[in-house]
Amino acid sequence: MGKTAPAARPANPRFSSGPCAKIPNFSLDMLADAPLGRSHRAAVGKAKLAEAIDLTREVLGVPADYRIGIVPASDTGAVEMALWSLLGARRVEMLAWESFGEGWVTDVVKQLKLDATVRKADYGKIVDFAQVDFDNDVVFTWNGTTSGVRVPNGDAIPADRAGLTICDATSAAFAMDLPWDKLDVVTFSWQKVLGGEGAHGVLILSPRAVERLESHVPAWPLPKIFRMTKGGKLIEGIFKGETINTPSMLCVEDYLVALKWAQSIGGRKALVARAEANAKAVRDFIAGKDWIADLAEDPATASTTSVCLKFTDPRIKDGAAFAKAVAKRLEKEGVALDAGAYRDAPPGLRIWCGSTVEAGDVAALMPWIEHAFEAEIEAQAQAA
Repeated sequence: MGKTAPAARPANPRFSSGPCAKIPNFSLDMLADAPLGRSHRAAVGKAKLAEAIDLTREVLGVPADYRIGIVPASDTGAVEMALWSLLGARRVEMLAWESFGEGWVTDVVKQLKLDATVRKADYGKIVDFAQVDFDNDVVFTWNGTTSGVRVPNGDAIPADRAGLTICDATSAAFAMDLPWDKLDVVTFSWQKVLGGEGAHGVLILSPRAVERLESHVPAWPLPKIFRMTKGGKLIEGIFKGETINTPSMLCVEDYLVALKWAQSIGGRKALVARAEANAKAVRDFIAGKDWIADLAEDPATASTTSVCLKFTDPRIKDGAAFAKAVAKRLEKEGVALDAGAYRDAPPGLRIWCGSTVEAGDVAALMPWIEHAFEAEIEAQAQAA
C-alpha cells in the first residue's frame, strides 16, 4: 500500500461471521475438563450436556416452560428439524431477506412442497411485518447474517396468534434481546455469537410448539435425526441432554467455557451491550463518508452483529472485484481475516461485531479499511 499505514492494529484480526472469534483471552487449556474418550451417555457426559442446557436458559433468559435441546448439524440442522416436524398443519408464510432465509423458502416450497406465501425483501431491507398473517405459521430469520439487517423487535407479532413463529436466530441469540413470548421456535448455533466450535445446533421450543409436535403427524417421512416424538409424545430426553446423535464433548466443553465467560461479564445484558458498542464503532467511522455505506438502509433494522458495508465511490469500475481486492489487502496485512461479503450478497465487506469481539479491535480496523480502499483505488487507476 502506498500511503502510510495506520499505526494501530487489531489485537485479534478475526472478523469472520462464522465460525466467529473465540472469547477474549481464549486458550485450549480452558478445555482441560472435557470428558474426552467418554460416552456422552455416561453420567459425566449427561451432566455436561444438562449443564449446557441450564446455562443456556440462564444466560438467554429462556422461560422455564420452554424446552432446550442440543441437536446435530449446526443451526441448519435445528431449523430443518423444526420445518420438517412442525409444518403442514396450517398455511405457512416464509419471510426472506437474505440467503439463509431464501434457503428455508426452498426447503418449504420445493422439498416439502407446501403452498406457502413467500414475502421477500432485497438485501439491506426486511419485509413489512404488518402485512404478515400470524394466524399462519411464519418462518423467518431474526438477523440476516449475510445482509446486515435484523428484526428491530417483536412488536408486530401478536400475542394471540394462532400460528407458530419459527425463528432462525443464529446470529442474534446472545447479542440481541429476543422476545420469548412472541417466538415459538428459536434456533441458533453456538459457533456464532459465543464463538463456539461448529456442527452443533440448539433448538428451543415453546409449549405451543410442543403441542403441535404431539398433535400433528407430517405427511412426509421423517429421518431419524429429525424425530422428536414417539407414540405421539415428545421425547423429553432430547431436552435434558440425551442427544439424538453423538455430540463432541470437546465442543460442549468449549460452549460451557463461553457461557461461563458470559456470566462473568454480566450475562445477556453485557453481551448485547458489547455487540452494540462494536457495531457503533463501525457506524461512527463510516458516518458522513462518501465512499462507503451501510448495506442496511434503515438504522432501526441495522444489525449489531453481521455489519455489512458497501463501497459507493463512483470511481469503482467492477464492484465485486474491487471489494474482493480490498478484503484481500486487509487479510494480507493481517488486520482482518474473512471480512469479505457473503458470496450471494452484494459486493462489499462484512465485519462481525458479535459479543466476543473487542470494541478496540473494531476501532483499530476501520482506518485500515480506508487505507486499503485508497490503495485499491490507486491500483485501479494505474491499471487503467
